[in-house]
Parts: sequence; C-alpha cells; structure tokens
Amino acid sequence: MSLAHAILTALNEKSASGLELARRFDRSIGYFWPASHQQIYRELARLERDGLIRQIEDDAPARGGKRTYEILVEGRDELRAWLESREDPKLTKDALMVRVRASASLGGDLREEIVRHRALHAELLEEYRRIEQRDFVGEELSFTAGRQYLVLQWGLHLQKARVDWADAVLTQLDQEQERPSAPE
Repeated sequence: MSLAHAILTALNEKSASGLELARRFDRSIGYFWPASHQQIYRELARLERDGLIRQIEDDAPARGGKRTYEILVEGRDELRAWLESREDPKLTKDALMVRVRASASLGGDLREEIVRHRALHAELLEEYRRIEQRDFVGEELSFTAGRQYLVLQWGLHLQKARVDWADAVLTQLDQEQERPSAPE
C-alpha cells in the first residue's frame, strides 16, 4: 500500500484538485492513511508523470492556480492490480506500548499518559459515531456506501478497543496503588 493507491482510490471515486483531495484526506481517508498536503501534491505530480492521472483542463493553469485531476485507464489498471494483490497486515509502531513495557522494569507512573491517550481515542470514537449517524443510519446503503461503512466500522471497533484497553490499564494501575510492589 502506498499513498499513490490512496490517491488513486480517491480520484476513482471523484475527480478533484489537490486542495480538494487534501480536504478529503483530512475528513475521511486520512483517518486510516494520513498524509500531509505537501505529500499529496508531490504524489499527484508523480502519478501524472507516470501517466496514471491527468489534469482535466487542457491548458495548465497559471502558477498557483487550481488543477483538477482525473484517473486514467492506466491508473484504474494499477489500482485494480493492487486491489487484487496479496498484502500482509502491517504491524503498527506504538510508543505507548513500549513505554508500558519499559515501566514493567523501571516502574513509574503512566496514569497521566494513559488518561491522555484514552481521551484522544474516545474523542475519535465519538467523531466516528457522528459520521455513522450522519452518513450511514436510516437508509438502505448503496454498494459504494456499504463498502465505505465497512471502513468506518473498522475505525469504530479499533477506537472502542483502544478506549477499553485504556480503561483496563487504569483499573490495573488503581489495583497496583492499593498493593504497591517494586519492580524487580
């Protein structure tokens, strides 16, 4: 998976300018494949150079003007080849997990950091729930909306699991305070 595939997916859904793509990443795709605006613009230039997308306008706009891109047949072919390929799940790097592990041998109070992480995940969970209520409740879903909802459900489950994990950690920290023991 690469940023190119995320951009090709977005352009396959709807042609867009770089700014429109960046906003779509900020509102949806970026929840599971984050990218800075600068990264998106660099990738658009590469995709255009590789013949996978093109500007819709025949004439290039003046410097700094809006360029709208569309996916080409070659871009759809690349996207389909990637879609049909096998890819193993990627392990995520999570500094908090290493900190918890380090605290097993060093001791230390992680409560403040766990509470902060819990709040961040709870906030994201609520945002996902708002999106769910706004976009996916109360009507028959089209094929496209149904697939988009599957992605949102993954986010809902993941954030709920992270909140539940933080709650379990805080419970354990409370129990440890009641019966202090020094690390070995």
